[in-house]
Amino acid sequence: MEHIYQYAWIIPFLPLLVPLLIGSGLFFFPMATKNLRRIWAFSSILLLSIVMLFSMKLAIQQINNNSIYQYLWSWTINNDFSLEFGYLIDPLTSIMSMLITTVAILVLFYSDNYMSHDQGYLRFFAYMSFFNTSMLGLVTSSNLIQIYIFWELVGMCSYLLIGFWFTRPIAANACQKAFVTNRVGDFGLLLGILGFYWITGSFEFRDLFEIFKNLINNNEVNSLFCILCAFLLFAGAVAKSPNFPFMYGYLMLWRGLLLFQLSSMLLPWSPREFF
Repeated sequence: MEHIYQYAWIIPFLPLLVPLLIGSGLFFFPMATKNLRRIWAFSSILLLSIVMLFSMKLAIQQINNNSIYQYLWSWTINNDFSLEFGYLIDPLTSIMSMLITTVAILVLFYSDNYMSHDQGYLRFFAYMSFFNTSMLGLVTSSNLIQIYIFWELVGMCSYLLIGFWFTRPIAANACQKAFVTNRVGDFGLLLGILGFYWITGSFEFRDLFEIFKNLINNNEVNSLFCILCAFLLFAGAVAKSPNFPFMYGYLMLWRGLLLFQLSSMLLPWSPREFF
C-alpha cells in the first residue's frame, strides 16, 4: 500500500485549484464567473472532501503500519548548496490533515449561506481555499524551510480574512493587530530555524531529529542554546494560538499547535523532566 503515499502531494495542492480557477474565470469570463458563483462553494467543499477522505486513508495506513514516508525533490544550485522540497507523512501529519479539512468543510458549509448576498462572495472563497492550501502545505512540510514558507502564506491569508470587510474600522484594526502579532512570532520562528540549522547543518526533519539527538547524547552541543532555539520556535507557536500575550483570536490555532509539537520534540529533555 506504499503507492498511496506517492499521491500525498494532492493534500496541499488540490484545494489550490479553486483560487486559480476563480482568478482565471474573473480575468477571462468575469460575468459568467460571477453569475455561477455558487459553484465555487461546491467545488471548494468537494475538493476538501476528497483531501479529507485521502487523509483518513493515510491515517488508517499509519495506524496499521506506523511508518513514515518522505518524498523529496532536489534542486541543486551548485556543488556546495542544494535545496530539497517534498512532503513528509507521519501520524501527526495525517491527523492534522483530517482535523484541518474537517473544520474547513464545516466553515465552508456555513459560509455558503452566510455570504450568499455579499459582494465579496468569490473573494472570500478564494481566500479560504488558499488558506486551506497553506495550512495543509504547512502540516505536510518535510523541512523547516517549507514550514517557514507556508507559515508566511498562512499569515498572509489570515490577514486577508481578518480584514475581509476592510471598509469597517473594526476589521481594519483587527487585521493590523494580527499583522503585528504575526511579525513577532515569525521573527522568533526564523531565529529558531536558523539556530537549529547552525547546530545540525540540516533543515530536514528526519535528519535534524537524528543529528540533534546524537549531539545531545554525546554532550557535543550547549543544552542552554538548544533550549533557547526550541523556545524561539515555541514563541512562534504562541503567537499563532490564543496564548498570553497574543490572545487576539483562534483563526491560526492549528498551526500554533503543530509548531508547539515540533518544538517540544527538539527540547534536550522531555517536558515532564523539564517541569
